[in-house]
Amino acid sequence: MAAAMALGAAVAAGPAMAQSAGEALTYRQPPEPIASILDTAPTPLSSLGPDRSRLALFSRSALPPVAELAEPTLRLAGYRLNPRNNGPANGRLTWLTGITFKNVEDGREVAAALPAGTRFIAPTWSPDGAKVALLKDAPTGLELWVVDAATGAARALTGPIVNAAAGADLAWSPDSRAVLFRAIPEGRRPAPTPEVAPNGPVIEQTGIRPAPVRTYQDLLGNPADERLFDHYFTAQLAIAGIDGRVTPIGAPGILLDAAFSPDGTWILQTQVKPPYSYAVPARLFPAETAVLDRTGRVVHQVADLPLRDNIPPPFDAVALGPRSVQWRADAPATLVWAEAQDGGDPRTPAEIRDRVFMLSAPFTGAPATLVDLQQRYAGVTWGRDDAAIVTSRWFNTRRETRILVDPSNPGQGRVIVERNYQDRHNDPGSALTEPNAAGRQVMVFAADGESILLEGDGATREGEFPFLARLNLRTGERTELWRSSRDAYETIVGLLAEDGSRLVTRRETRDTPANLMIRSLDGAAPTPLTSFPDPAPQLAGVTRQLITYTRADGVQLSGTLYLPTGHDAARDGPLPLVMWAYPAEFTDPSVAGQVVDTGNRFVRPGGSSHLFLLTQGYAVLDDPSMPIVGVNGAEPNDTYVEQLSASARAAVDAVGAMGVADRDRIAVGGHSYGAFMTANLLAHTDLFRTGIARSGAYNRTLTPFGFQAEQRTYWEATDTYTRMSPFTYANQVNEPILLIHGEIDDNSGTFPVQSERFFAALKGTGATARYVVLPYEAHGYRARESVGHTLWEMVEWLDAHVKNAPPRN
Repeated sequence: MAAAMALGAAVAAGPAMAQSAGEALTYRQPPEPIASILDTAPTPLSSLGPDRSRLALFSRSALPPVAELAEPTLRLAGYRLNPRNNGPANGRLTWLTGITFKNVEDGREVAAALPAGTRFIAPTWSPDGAKVALLKDAPTGLELWVVDAATGAARALTGPIVNAAAGADLAWSPDSRAVLFRAIPEGRRPAPTPEVAPNGPVIEQTGIRPAPVRTYQDLLGNPADERLFDHYFTAQLAIAGIDGRVTPIGAPGILLDAAFSPDGTWILQTQVKPPYSYAVPARLFPAETAVLDRTGRVVHQVADLPLRDNIPPPFDAVALGPRSVQWRADAPATLVWAEAQDGGDPRTPAEIRDRVFMLSAPFTGAPATLVDLQQRYAGVTWGRDDAAIVTSRWFNTRRETRILVDPSNPGQGRVIVERNYQDRHNDPGSALTEPNAAGRQVMVFAADGESILLEGDGATREGEFPFLARLNLRTGERTELWRSSRDAYETIVGLLAEDGSRLVTRRETRDTPANLMIRSLDGAAPTPLTSFPDPAPQLAGVTRQLITYTRADGVQLSGTLYLPTGHDAARDGPLPLVMWAYPAEFTDPSVAGQVVDTGNRFVRPGGSSHLFLLTQGYAVLDDPSMPIVGVNGAEPNDTYVEQLSASARAAVDAVGAMGVADRDRIAVGGHSYGAFMTANLLAHTDLFRTGIARSGAYNRTLTPFGFQAEQRTYWEATDTYTRMSPFTYANQVNEPILLIHGEIDDNSGTFPVQSERFFAALKGTGATARYVVLPYEAHGYRARESVGHTLWEMVEWLDAHVKNAPPRN
């Protein structure tokens, strides 16, 4: 598709890049073999059914054309929706195009008999594993379909009446006979038309109470937006039986969530109500959470929450009132939720931060306290009446606590894990869960009744080697049952035997793509279930190795070094190199310096990956450590620039000393926070010839109530915000920089104006810069034309400013 785009650029070197500011260009194709790889059909997605007898293999579309992203999109209250089908906007979807059901034991396959040209989202297994529900796109809406896993027979349960504006989730009844969904109300009138001229100004006023609000995108902005929000988000809760009968439940409303109780008797629903806000997304609007019976009658109100636009800025802050309301997975109908006991403000001294409550049907008694927490509630892994694991976390310290509780005797708990959640090397693993008869995820118990199965990443210095283990909840004794071999990366997809003796796994090696197989723990050879090919064999000869090095302050660093096919540094000499990174904040230097080799992983680029540069004669240092460490209570970002510069310098020294990179031809790049990093490194060091910054934020005064891992406000840390902003130092950027940004970026804080104003500052101070705006693209780039053009820009820019650049003075 030869759609036009606008490219704004300042002075740029090289004839291919010499475009005048604002000149209209058509999309450009990246050089081979990049273009061919982008057009290769993606590997199917897979899912093991709840009855463990079948796999569902979902084929999916390749990168969509930009014309698909150009369909009208409404941005309302933190959501993006397609008004044509009342579902999520195309820019946020990967459409699935087919299903093949594969029998696990004999390998027989049955294709779903979906109409030609079908595309769908939200495939959901029924609890009995016999069917899959999905939402099929139609010209005027989304239809609810069901597919029989044994025969492949497919049929519509509804017409194009599904309302998926607030989410495409479907909920099966526990008997697998019906699906709970949100419908467009019957008789809905046409959407309100935009006003030709407004009736008056838009006015907001403060002064009642402080309301520090983080930076959100896609908010309501005027009364016309409110009317559109009401129109598209008002939904009718309904149940579609597999016999095709549709039964409405209750009255229409703006429904954000709805779920059956595990016994199918009750429905938990969250409904938004006015007054709306122009400062926060819909999930912080006033809302009621209630339990309904299957006639739609409200039998219990769990919460009636006000507008939540005054949550304190720290990351451990929460709103007052019930939150994270859910059904207990292993009980017929028991509500569970958390409530802050410190006013929701982590700066307030308190012994107990959160209290977790339970309330069982018929919901007439007083809630019971399941457990009190000294950190913020982070969820429950349910098991059975006498065993569940509650997790809590505290961002300030990066600490996590897991507490074993007895729901039949609530009020107490026993700590079984306490750790730094960023510590990959010492992660004990998490409880392995499987769907129960109601389709809810619960812990798997061993035959002794005292032990559960654990699964984990198994991260070590030498690599990640996932494992299966057994943990005795009474004694704490841990027994490892299986671990991925040293030459492979093999993860658990699901159990075929309750005791874990037979598994479906997903296995890859350095040289073979990921495929599914049956593995028995008796030592027998695994049985392959799939044979997906290498999606990019053109990159099979690329070499990679983990390199480690040390920052000047002693922090251990690492990165993965990739060299193009056939390159021998000793024979061929150093190459131009691209360093692509993303900073991270830590509170413990030893955790910040942890190394995990990726030598057992199968790596192929996709989308707009920087690894495609390997096909164009560049070496790539991928994900070199950029830790920003706060020690002994110090805030990491107070020395952000110093630590970032020191990490970059150590990386450049390392590849230079190895002889794989020409120190005079090294570029730096990154996406989002990596783009922010890139601009800072060009402003504060002279280590690099150029930089590529995609979808970044460069002026932190535009995100004044916190960003990334910074939880202080601008007024609490003015100097830090100022020094971290490369916009402040645009006059010090003396190397060329390529800025790329999606026209409708939806990520918090990375408004396109960030790149627009940074480019204006660079232009005004005489820097060499190029600014590329991708029409209809959000934070990540989806359209085939956009992805291809982004890679063309990167290759052309690097060839001009790195590979073919003259020596520096």
